Amino acid sequence: MVINKLSFSFSKKGMMKYISHLDLMRLLTRSMRRARLPLKMTEGFSPHPKLSLKRALKLGLESESEEASILLKEEVSPDDFRERLQKELPEGIIIKSVIPSLK
Repeated sequence: MVINKLSFSFSKKGMMKYISHLDLMRLLTRSMRRARLPLKMTEGFSPHPKLSLKRALKLGLESESEEASILLKEEVSPDDFRERLQKELPEGIIIKSVIPSLK
């Protein structure tokens, strides 16, 4: 099984500044599922995608560069990942860049 790790940065503006860290994690996870990205899931009783955000932003603050990383089961190009995910995200969350990351 090929495991692909992508790191991406995004901005969080407008009404999205009122979304909590946990809700942001859920929003990204659901958007990735709707984009049909091949997510690598944790093992165990309650599997969830191996998604991590670098830091939690306080509620009510906007940000130009939040950072996250995700593990995928299959190879997906950074441009394809960005395009597919951006289509599923709400207004206020904008994917700035996607780069392959070392494991």
